[in-house]
Formats: sequence, C-alpha cells, structure tokens
Amino acid sequence: MLLAVFLSLSLIQAAVTGVVKDATGGAISGATVVIRDASGAERQTITAPDGRFSFDTVPEKGIIIVRAGGFAIKEQPISAPGPLEIVLSPATVLEMVTVTPTRSEQRLGDVPASSSVLQAEEIRRSPAVVADDVLRQIPTFSLFRRTSSLSSHPTAQGVSLRGIGPSGVSRTLVLIDDVPFNDPFGGWVYWTRVPLNSLDRIEVVDGSSSSLYGNYAMGGVINLVSSRPSPRTAEVKAQYGNRNSPKIDFFGSDVWGKWGAAFEGSVFSTDGYPIVRANERGAVDTKAGVEFRNVALKLEYGPTARVRAFFRGGYFREERNNGKVSTFTGDPEANDTTWKSASGGVRVLLPDESDLQARLFTDFETFHSNFLAVPNLVTRAIGRMTLNQRVPTRSVGGMVQWSKGFAGRHYVSAGTDWRWVDGDSNEDGLDAVTGTQVTLKRVSGGTQRSLGAFVQDIFAPVDRVTVTLSARVDHWRNYDAHNFETTVATGLPTANNRVLPDRDDTVVSPRVAALYRLTDRISAWGGASWGFRAPTLNELYRQFRVGAILTLANDQLGPERLVGGEAGINISPARHVTVRTTWFDNRVKDPVSNVTRTDLVNTLQRQNLGRTRIRGVQTDLHYRVGASWTFSGGYFFNRAKVREYAVNPALVGNSLPQVPRHRGSLQVTYSDPRYATVAFAAQFIGRQFDDDLNSRVVPGETAPGLPGYGLLDVLASRAIGTKLEVFFGVQNVLDQEYVVGTLPTTIGSPRLMNAGVRVRFAR
Repeated sequence: MLLAVFLSLSLIQAAVTGVVKDATGGAISGATVVIRDASGAERQTITAPDGRFSFDTVPEKGIIIVRAGGFAIKEQPISAPGPLEIVLSPATVLEMVTVTPTRSEQRLGDVPASSSVLQAEEIRRSPAVVADDVLRQIPTFSLFRRTSSLSSHPTAQGVSLRGIGPSGVSRTLVLIDDVPFNDPFGGWVYWTRVPLNSLDRIEVVDGSSSSLYGNYAMGGVINLVSSRPSPRTAEVKAQYGNRNSPKIDFFGSDVWGKWGAAFEGSVFSTDGYPIVRANERGAVDTKAGVEFRNVALKLEYGPTARVRAFFRGGYFREERNNGKVSTFTGDPEANDTTWKSASGGVRVLLPDESDLQARLFTDFETFHSNFLAVPNLVTRAIGRMTLNQRVPTRSVGGMVQWSKGFAGRHYVSAGTDWRWVDGDSNEDGLDAVTGTQVTLKRVSGGTQRSLGAFVQDIFAPVDRVTVTLSARVDHWRNYDAHNFETTVATGLPTANNRVLPDRDDTVVSPRVAALYRLTDRISAWGGASWGFRAPTLNELYRQFRVGAILTLANDQLGPERLVGGEAGINISPARHVTVRTTWFDNRVKDPVSNVTRTDLVNTLQRQNLGRTRIRGVQTDLHYRVGASWTFSGGYFFNRAKVREYAVNPALVGNSLPQVPRHRGSLQVTYSDPRYATVAFAAQFIGRQFDDDLNSRVVPGETAPGLPGYGLLDVLASRAIGTKLEVFFGVQNVLDQEYVVGTLPTTIGSPRLMNAGVRVRFAR
C-alpha cells in the first residue's frame, strides 16, 4: 500500500505557473493551455488577461500544449516546477490556429474546409481605411456591387463568398468575437463599423457553415477577432488623405490582476467623389461621401484559472451623402444610421475538463434613408424625392456551447442559439411632381424569431485521418407582419393595407467532411454540406430605389436552401511555401434575387429564383523568402448560372448578376525594421452582368455587362524609434476608372492617397 502511494506521488509535481506571450513580449489572454500525461489524459486552463496560467498539480512525464488563434501551436515537455514563459511564434498558413470553421481551436492545416486568416500585420499593411477594401485581397470575397463601402449605400454592402448571393443581402454570417455583426433587419454589413486598426485577425470560411451557425451562414462565415486587453497599452493612428479625408483610430488597454479593459474607436470623414461617369452627369449629381464614428469598450474578468467572462458595448454613427440632390429643394439623397450594441459572455472549464461557453447580445438600431428619382436618365437635369424611410430595429439573442474531448480521438461539441428581431419600415411616399408633399403613409414590418441546435464530432479513426460530422436543426417564425398604408389626402387605407400571414419553417443542415494527411507536407480533404437562409424582414417588407429602378418587397418569399460539395489539397513543399487548391459545387434552391417585372416599367421585385448552380476552382499561394520578403496571391474561377425558373424561363442559362467569372489578387511585401516596409497589392476582376436579363450594356461598350478591370495599391511605412511609425499609402495607384453599375453608369473609387503616423506605447 505504501509503495503504491509512493509511486503515485512520484508521478506528480508541485504547482506550475507560467505566462504566454507573443514574439514581441506582449501577453496573450484567452489562450488554451493543456497538460497531457503519458496515458493521453488532458487537463486544461485559460490564460488570464495578463497572459498568466497555473495548474495545481501536473504529471512528472507529459507535455504542455498552448493554442491561441492566429499563432502556431506550441508543444514542449513539462519541465521542473517554477514559472514558465511560453512564447508563441508566428505561424505558416497551415500552422495557424483558427476557431471559426469548427467553433473550436484547430490548426488550419487540419481543418477539412476552405479557410483563410488575415493577421494583424497583413491588415496594417493595406492602405485601405475600411475593412471590405482590406478583405478584397481574398479573391472569393466580394460585396453585392463592385464599389467600396466608402461610397455605396449600406443595403448594397452584403458580403458574398464564392458568388453565392445575387442580391445585397449577405449569404455570409459576419461575427465580431463570435457575436453576430450583420444588420438584424436586412442582413447587410456596415463595414465602416469594423474596428479595423484594433483587429487581431480576420478568419474567413468560404463553404457553407449552416450545420454549425445556421441562418446567414449558408455561404460561409467571417469572424472579426478584436485585440484583447494588454498591460498599459495605448496606440493612436492619425492620417489624412486627399478629398479632405481625415481619420483617427485609437486603442487603449490595461490589465489589473484578474481584470482587463480595452477602449477602441475610429473617426473618419471625406468629401467623397462623384460616382456617375463624367459624360453622364447632370444637375442632380454631386459627390458621394461618408462620415462615421465608432467606439467600443471591452472588459474581461478571470476570477479563477478556469473561468473567463467578458463584456463589450459599442456605439456607431454613420452619415452618408449618396451623390445626388433634389433640384427642387437642394436636399441630398442621403442615409444615416445609429447603432448601439452590447454583448457579454462567459467561458468555463468544468471539473470534467469539458468547455462551456455562453453569450448574450442585443442591438438597437435606427436606419434612415431617402430616395430620389431622375425622370430623364439622359440629361439628368431634374431630380425629385420619392420616398423617406425610417427603420427602427431591436434584436436580442444568445448562444450556449459545450465541448469535450474523449479518449484522445473524439472532440464533441453541442450547442444552441436563438435570436429575436423586431423592425418596421416607416415610409412617407412623396408626390410625383416635385417630391415635396407626403401623399402616402406606410408602416411595413414584423417580427422574426429563430431557434437552432447543433452537434459536432471531430474524430480521428486512424492517425492520418480526421473526420468531421455535424448537424443542425433550425426553426424560425415570422409573425405580427403587416403592411399598413394610408392615403394622406383622404385619410383612408389603400388596397394594399392588410395584416400579413404568419410564416414558419424548420430545416435540418448536416455536414460530413474528412481530411487525409498523405505526408507531413501534403493533405487532401473533401466534404458535403447542406445550408439555408431565411428571408430577412427587409426582403419581406421593405422596398427601395436605385436610380430609375424600383425594387419591391415580397411577403411571400420562402427560405433559400443549398446543397454543396467541395474538395481540396494542401501542399507545403518547403517550410515557408504553401499552395492550396479547392474545387466546389453549390446548388441553391429558391435563391432570393431581384427579378425584372415584365408588367411594370423600371421595376424589380424580390423573388425566389427557382434554382441556381455556382461552381468553380480557387487556389492560393503563400511564399516567404528569408526574413524580409513575402509573396502571396490567389485566383478564383466561378460559373454562377440560373438553372431553373418556371415564372420566366428566359432567365434559365443566364449568369447571376454581380458575379464575375474571374477574380485574382497578388501581394508582395518587403519588411526590414532597419529600413522600411513596402507592400504592393494588385487585384483584377473579370466581366460581370449588372442585371438578371444579362442585357444591359455600358455606354461605349459593345458586349453586355460591366467590363473587367485591375487595381494596384501600395503602402510604405518606416519605424522611427520604438514608439513611432510614419506611413504613406495609395489605393488605385493608376487612377483606373472602373464601372460598378448602369442606369446611369456609376464608377468605383478613384485614386485615394493618405499619409500619417502611428504612435504606440506599451509596457
């Protein structure tokens, strides 16, 4: 008996403490630290806001494993008891730890999915001032239209990965720190709301992720991961650009024992630029510009080594001039948004070494927009207001997820999430002569409630194979829907005044995928998935106008459903060389698209468009030469076609609007702290169609569609001492004019230059 006790005690050391840092010495909070003994049993903890961790007891023989998003996994034998300092190194593409594809920490090279990670340094080396322009270096990423969020209407800023969505609503779920970021009423994304300068990384999953994330994730997921609090840190980035474009970004944080706090924000304004081609401009055309202010406060609390809680509160205000004015009143076509948000959550490591996470979030948003009609598209001499909209929206939601490893072979996750959204489009219809008198009052909207539950198992049947099985069931219900219309002159309801029927549906979204490591440098993977997206309150109940085209709502819309397959190969022929290629085929039933009404002039309506098929190949290359040079690039080939539409068979065979067949990007960076950092980025976009009929022709062109184009960006920066950096950047260096829309011909961002300084103080 005494011998057994002695032997058991000999396998255990005293308490072990340590700290996890990055290569610059900064603390890494929220990292997972795992102790694995010789039998494969594991114990884990989470680093506190100051990067510290501790274990009461550890085995004498075993290893310590540290995982943190964006870094390479660190493994080392357990050393003698005493303070440990574990430094996580920058990772190659396949070594990076990513969370989003499986809602758990995995190496990117072990995930059977098409995923990308943009690190903080890659974000900083872009001259872009808004997040969507940074993300364009990933060829599968695009907004509904080609233009930047610097000049586009918010409702056109929905993100599409692989060209899944033929309208302004996102088919991609966007998260910030795992909390939904899409507009709750319309599903689009305010890219000006992203705290660009204080992001730690951006994780992008191209394939359908409905089996884990449900609604909006039919086409993929983008997770914006903000920087965590670090001790006594302050950073200010101040810059000024042409077109009177000042911007200030700031970030400050500190850590006090178990507490951490960070405060971040940005302020930007610009006079903007004309968005209508010069030879088509008239008296109604002015410059499109934007002003925005965005602040957020984040708190973290780690009362014990196994519990971490957080809170995030934010305020956002945006005001836009959309490039046109009324010739009767001089008022601009404009929109503005005020958004207040709050979220909080907790992560707990339970006594059985399972991981429990929970989050709650709420949003209060008010969106206002007016719309202007131009009766004569040739002279553009007269413009009148047609509609004023005010859309207040409230939403609240939550998530609970439990995860646990079993026998060293299985990692099981299960969870549930829910969301409630209520919103109305309060509209004033204006007279058809001067646009100065209210003739119609309309209140159209409703409430949407959704609930989902999922389960996932990641397991290794043999050493070289990893299999992922997941499934999710979702139920949603639209209720209290209405379209109340009153004629102002008579005070009587119109023929369209009615209470709309409730709608509900249930859908199951499974996924199966597997990855096989042929060698240490080559792996192949494949998977099949099912996805869905429920129509938003915006698509069901809100109409809008772009130029001469009116797009009507449709309260009869049903959900979109997707069945997709993908397969890929990852090759790393050398330590700093990675080549990845992925084939995909997605088939969508009942996609919501803006379809031309043959019975009405200049009118579209949102309709379920039968069936579409989106298939293609994407490939990317990452190559690092020595310590100074980095080369990366990607190419994306995509065929997106209408395959079935009984209402209008003439659309069958047409390409989906706003989806080019070819996209590509190239980045070259030279960085040496003794001299400077210089980064070049190029992108090219092929021809795409602007309408569902594939018939619109840009004036001066012979073939239908919007011509392809290429852009070049450059950024140069130089560190002066340890606390100061100066930089100069240019977007669209060659001042290339490229077309983003027709009726009238609208153009994208001209040459945009900015210069500034970044000042950083850190302990």
